[in-house]
Amino acid sequence: MSEHDQIRDKQVDVNGEAEKHESDEREITSPIEPEDSVDSMMTENVGENKLPEELLLQESLAEAGDPDHVDVLQKVSFFTPEPKVRGSFNDFDSLDEAARYDEMPSEEDRLIKEDSDEPALAAQPDRADNEYDDEQGAYSMPLTPDSSLDHDHPADRTARDEPDVLTEESGPFCPGVPPPPELFLEHERDELRTPPLESTLPNVLNLIWSFGQNRNIPVINLSTDAVDKIFYVCGHTGIVYDYASIQQTVLQGHSNDISCTCASTNKRWIVTADKGKDSLVIVWDSSNGVPTRTLFDAHADGGVSAVALTHDARFLATLSAATVQTLAIWDWTTESESPVCTAELRPVYGQQNYISFYQDDMTQLVTNSESQVIFYTWKGGIMEYYAPPLSDEDFNKPVGKFTQTIYLSGSSRALTATSFGNIVIWETNKIAPGKLSNKVADKRALKIVRAQEGAINVLTRTDDYIVTGDSHGHIRFFDQSLLLVNWYQDFHLGSINSISFAYSTIFSARDTAGRNYPPDATIKARPFAVLDFVVGTNNAIYAQVTVDGTDVKIISRDFESAVHALATHPSVPVLAAGSHTGLLKLWQYKKRIVFVSRSFERSQSIRCCTFDPLGQILAVGFGSGVIRLVDGLSLEDVAPQPLRFAHDAITHISFSHDSTYLASADASFAISVFTKANDLNQPYVILGRYRSHYKPIRDLCFGIKLDSDLPRLMSISEDRFLVEYDLENSTHDNLRLLSTDRIEQSAVPQCLMLYPPIMKESFILTANDQYKFKLFNSTTKMCRKTVLGPTYGSPLQKIALLPTSNEFQNKYYMAYAIRDKVGLIILPLDGNPHNSSAVIAHPRGISNIAISSDAQYLFTAGGADASIHMWTINLRALEVQSRLGGEDLFPFYGLLDGGREGPLFRELEDLFYYAQIRSQGLDAQETREVNDTIQISEIPFIMRALGFYPTEQEIEEMLNEVKFGSYVETGELMTTIDLGTFIKLYVNHRPAFGLNMDKLKWAFQVLGFETDNSYAIDRSHLLDILQNYGEQMTEQELSEQLSTLVGLNPEGGSCEHAEFELDAIDDILEEALPEEVTLEMFTEELLGFRNCPPSSSDAVDREPKTTTAA
Repeated sequence: MSEHDQIRDKQVDVNGEAEKHESDEREITSPIEPEDSVDSMMTENVGENKLPEELLLQESLAEAGDPDHVDVLQKVSFFTPEPKVRGSFNDFDSLDEAARYDEMPSEEDRLIKEDSDEPALAAQPDRADNEYDDEQGAYSMPLTPDSSLDHDHPADRTARDEPDVLTEESGPFCPGVPPPPELFLEHERDELRTPPLESTLPNVLNLIWSFGQNRNIPVINLSTDAVDKIFYVCGHTGIVYDYASIQQTVLQGHSNDISCTCASTNKRWIVTADKGKDSLVIVWDSSNGVPTRTLFDAHADGGVSAVALTHDARFLATLSAATVQTLAIWDWTTESESPVCTAELRPVYGQQNYISFYQDDMTQLVTNSESQVIFYTWKGGIMEYYAPPLSDEDFNKPVGKFTQTIYLSGSSRALTATSFGNIVIWETNKIAPGKLSNKVADKRALKIVRAQEGAINVLTRTDDYIVTGDSHGHIRFFDQSLLLVNWYQDFHLGSINSISFAYSTIFSARDTAGRNYPPDATIKARPFAVLDFVVGTNNAIYAQVTVDGTDVKIISRDFESAVHALATHPSVPVLAAGSHTGLLKLWQYKKRIVFVSRSFERSQSIRCCTFDPLGQILAVGFGSGVIRLVDGLSLEDVAPQPLRFAHDAITHISFSHDSTYLASADASFAISVFTKANDLNQPYVILGRYRSHYKPIRDLCFGIKLDSDLPRLMSISEDRFLVEYDLENSTHDNLRLLSTDRIEQSAVPQCLMLYPPIMKESFILTANDQYKFKLFNSTTKMCRKTVLGPTYGSPLQKIALLPTSNEFQNKYYMAYAIRDKVGLIILPLDGNPHNSSAVIAHPRGISNIAISSDAQYLFTAGGADASIHMWTINLRALEVQSRLGGEDLFPFYGLLDGGREGPLFRELEDLFYYAQIRSQGLDAQETREVNDTIQISEIPFIMRALGFYPTEQEIEEMLNEVKFGSYVETGELMTTIDLGTFIKLYVNHRPAFGLNMDKLKWAFQVLGFETDNSYAIDRSHLLDILQNYGEQMTEQELSEQLSTLVGLNPEGGSCEHAEFELDAIDDILEEALPEEVTLEMFTEELLGFRNCPPSSSDAVDREPKTTTAA
């Protein structure tokens, strides 16, 4: 008998006597009318399709470790109370017990502590050396990680309604008391689960762990008879998580956030897909995390919104995310790059977001959007589909939004769940009395069944049961006649958004002897035996439900909102992170466990946090402007009252190196400084508050004064000012400023850091939005050097210096974050592109970065994706990359168009030697002296000749950079520059991507007016702007430059040796310049730019275009 025949035999015959007999025992009558000749209507089975032999290798079993030798700190589990199964008539023993179960504390800012009279674990193991002894005050850790709590653990309550909750998530730690030292000790057995160190990992940054989840993508249960695993999504990364051994297999390959996933029936194959540019569909082998097949640009018009595999995993269905969607069927086991068949859907059907194959016939499948269900049939490269209409008027009741659709086993009917708690029953259309259409996909709505009160978010199958999960957190099991068999409603996990069952080849629902299955809802109360399943909720909780004994184990409880606050402890492996919903967590990141968490009011969104230099205090900044000081390891308040002086969100917070000062920046552009007090109840008091900027503050930084150990404080803002504060002379409520310096002319500074002591001179390092690093003298604030930064798609947003406790003691390295990437760069900065490396970390944006105290790990927070990635740092790989890039000038030649042999380099050589002739006088008759240097006064002329037009301030910065280049070492000013130094100066100072034409158009839009097909500025208004705004020009300078640009001067258009008569030039300019100067005329005829984009109305919205000078 074939597998499909066995499945058919298991189905319930609606017209059979057995079904009628069981229906008499139900408490709820069947809402489905009997079908006509169900067996005769079944589509002919297509038979089993075998995958190639190389894809059907025996699935390797994971090596199981001895649980007695597993450190419990790496096997943390959370448990909820045993769910009460209403179908089995179980309930609380008393009303008092029920009241205690549901009671939530309401006192402000109190700590939840476990009742010492109740046992912490249902079954305690024999006492070990590290158990907690009330008499001796020693801590203990249970050595049986699978033990469950027999009462409501605080970490498992719905603590969001409480004003302030402190929980310990890894064991019976006392709130407010530091965790035991054993938590931070390294053991030999920990090495079994510690990822390989940098010497064995190939990349500069290697992702080894992810904290968090995408709660909008369903979790997939990969558990089999041999392993306990789940698969879920964390940003652009897939995670295969073995929650029994606390190990992750990271599936990296997507450059966009993963938008949809699915798995084969036997859990062997996982499919992931994403939306956006360069979207991919990847099929992974779940046993080892290796990608087996990749479909590039399967839907190049926007990516993929849904995927599904057939029952035998041979064919893959993908649904595009474009406005006009396409459904494609792929034979992914072959090398074909084209789909077997496709169907284009009309936009009127809505955005289809769910796919399901008919398990008995892989040529049938269904998709649905919120407003339309579509049934398909495909064969031989041809696909047909039908979109049956359904409205509230058809059955005189509201339908709701469609959520998910499945086929009934052994039947032509299908079910669709809705947001109103309804289930829509579809059947094949009848074309004549007693006959069915020969089109199996041609279906109609038979009836609407009210299944439950809440919105049905999940509709799936297991064995002969139909399973639903709703917005109230309830899970219901129905038979195929929609008779209620069993349900769970006391999990208290939140709104259900995914249910996934394990896979077993030995499970039998009839084998109930010696097991503790709950009774079903029939009068006979038969044992309800189904496979164990995993539940995902909108509260970012994954839980495993063991049906035998009805145990619920919390696999993970992650952030459910954006994460911006991130900090590492200065001495122990602890990571602090906070979310916008007020949840603060501490991880022991080497053991991958959360050992304490604290939940504040939902209105108290956490925006930033930082440890003091000793790690004793963790300062937490909130969106309300409040700063809380909590213990660095227990999260208990160290001050009875928070610091309330700001009225807007705290954006930055920092301690001075000696903990004397605490400073914060808020969204109202103000800096608040607190000084250390001797009062134990209030460790910090306000020193002063100053609104020192008029635009958002980008960074805040403490440093150390030269020749002293006193702290100094600086801030930068989008207003382009660097402000230093006079902490030494400030008094209570009188914060003083020491200096205010404008450090940028057009660029906007993004981040700030004190440059490490690499050179004799002390510097302040900034990064701006034009992809440039700038070094300022820490005393005079003079710009001493400009360096090209990483150009990986967006400017730098965060920088952080790596601690020097690594094997390269004599070198410094810096971590940085751009919009979606994180990387490392070698110091000192010189513009060498091979000295930096970056990888995609969070496609939707990086909100923060942090580095471990031992410089082995880098952490990135993804902001909106509610996740944190943990990366190992391989400095050796970065050094090898730098050396392979070449030495001296070779890396910089690659930054010139055409390289060392290109036309730009040859032109640069010609200009370099022409500058020597020019400096000696063009008309000189003496013998020329040609060498390898030029006077630094010639620098701006060569820059302009190369198409780089620096402002006067930029020219001054370039000249100062060369002039003072070796002043600290030699005490002498440089007056000349050689060709190699000039090349470095040019590539570091010129615009990173050429001139942006969109900025010119924006200027014409703001200053001018719109014409028929472009923008224009009045000639008189243009001349007035050039003379009186920005870097002002005299009338003579303006006339000289414009006459040169329009070609009115001799000597090849150069104004270098021309004699000017202003009155005559003015008349000529009036004739040469039209009364209305258009954008095209200004860019092409006046400036001589090539490849100028057309001035259409949407030019500003397109990507910046790079132009070159003619």
